[in-house]
Amino acid sequence: MNRSSALKFIFLLGLVSLCGDVVYEGARSSIGPFLALLGASAAVVGIATGIGEFLGYSLRLGTGYIADRYKSYWLLTFLGYGLIAAIPFLALTGNWKIAVLLIILERMGKGIRSPARDTLLSHATKEMGSGFTFGLHEALDQIGAFLGPLLMAGAFYLFHSYRLGFASLGVFVFFTLFFLSLAKRHYPMASEQIKKKREKDKEKLPSAFWAYLFFSLFSVLGFVNFQLLSYHFQAQTVVPAGQIPLFYALAMGVDAIIALLTGKLYDHIGLKCLLLLPLMTIGLGIFAFLKDYDLAFGAVIIWGCIMGMQETIMRAAVADLTPLSRRGTAYGLFNTAYGLAFFIGSSTIGFLYSLSHTAIITFVVLAEAMAMFFLWRLLKTH
Repeated sequence: MNRSSALKFIFLLGLVSLCGDVVYEGARSSIGPFLALLGASAAVVGIATGIGEFLGYSLRLGTGYIADRYKSYWLLTFLGYGLIAAIPFLALTGNWKIAVLLIILERMGKGIRSPARDTLLSHATKEMGSGFTFGLHEALDQIGAFLGPLLMAGAFYLFHSYRLGFASLGVFVFFTLFFLSLAKRHYPMASEQIKKKREKDKEKLPSAFWAYLFFSLFSVLGFVNFQLLSYHFQAQTVVPAGQIPLFYALAMGVDAIIALLTGKLYDHIGLKCLLLLPLMTIGLGIFAFLKDYDLAFGAVIIWGCIMGMQETIMRAAVADLTPLSRRGTAYGLFNTAYGLAFFIGSSTIGFLYSLSHTAIITFVVLAEAMAMFFLWRLLKTH
């Protein structure tokens, strides 16, 4: 694969993610009120989304290993993206239990495809650079994350119907699988090259990867999620309710821009670029829960920057620290650690919110101090 082919391959997989994000980010923007209309309680909504996110991350440990063991990168990628077809079927259901099942199936698809897709994508890093590869992919991905909620909002505004919005997402399911088929047809070598590494299957993941895994875990542990941010904005009337979705759209736009910028920065300075993550996460912890509109605006921009870096340079580092024949397993471990840290961190910060802002800052600083310790270990050995 030369540079031109590598760029086309990245772009095709980016279009796959763009269309896929239109579907599931669009759905996620409206799932809560839709389930409420079907008669589901707030507890059901919380449990359903929680189970879905848990499966979306925990499955990656197994699917990453399976992808490496059986060299089934394309198969798992197609299967995972195929499950987003569950979303348009929400338009046909009038039962909240069936709707919850469809929502969970879509999240399971995320867990099935992610390690295999990222391994295929990492095949282009040799020609284009890890940072640029994952940066461009994330930027395209976030365009879809921005357009999906707008599509659902438009459908509801014009027709007062969530069902029509869900049904319209079926068009993007088709384009998701269409672009994925193009990627496989024109660049099957992305998987064939990995198969040539079969003789290295017993190769162990390097010690540097484990130091990086712990860095990632503690870095994400102190990250304040947008749900908590938006809760604070609403509860303390920091931001008018009608502007909160616009703040989220702003964060998605910042995410896309930062993904490209930090991707190129990573290709120039390497793993040292990761130091930005704990430093910005500490800044977010300090400013996130203040009661000033301008500081809230700044916190949202910082949040978008962190998301852009997490989805770009953190994924790029996995590719650079692991052998190709074990990369699916590595991405599975990384994503599982990410999901576990996100769950524990969000739960802890949510609990500390009722105690004091100082308690949140203390937790965030301690978590990010541990992250910087493991980054120091990584830079010292790598």
